[in-house]
Amino acid sequence: MRKKNKDLYVICDNIRSLYNVGSIFRTSDALGVKKIYLIGITGTPLQAGLQKVSLGAENSVAWEHKKRIGSILSQLKKKGVKIVSLELAAGQSLDIKKFKPQFPLAVIVGNEVDGVSKNLLKKSDAIVHIPMQGQKESLNVAVAYGIASYLFLNK
Repeated sequence: MRKKNKDLYVICDNIRSLYNVGSIFRTSDALGVKKIYLIGITGTPLQAGLQKVSLGAENSVAWEHKKRIGSILSQLKKKGVKIVSLELAAGQSLDIKKFKPQFPLAVIVGNEVDGVSKNLLKKSDAIVHIPMQGQKESLNVAVAYGIASYLFLNK
């Protein structure tokens, strides 16, 4: 159950895989996320591949699709929502273990190949990354989102 006063939103920035988006819906349901914003080419629950993974979570988490993110960021910032991008950005990103989330909070997760766009990184209040111990520099976007959101809500 989501703790009071810890409203969390997720912004999916041009995520290609319907399976990743479906997984984000399912994780968002488990964590009590307030709303999912699907931006650009990100698939929606209207597409069957997403439902295969979300297992009905698309019916319990509010969502909205927009071609561009500008109006969404403006609306969220007007409501006092802090924006954090989940991205490894040399010299810019903070180890997620050192990040102190402020709520309400929106987490931006990006495209599987290109990550969060540079434009969105500039508009973020913070950029955080999950340190890797192995040889790979990144995690699957849905897995990274699950880890980060869980940590944010349980700090």
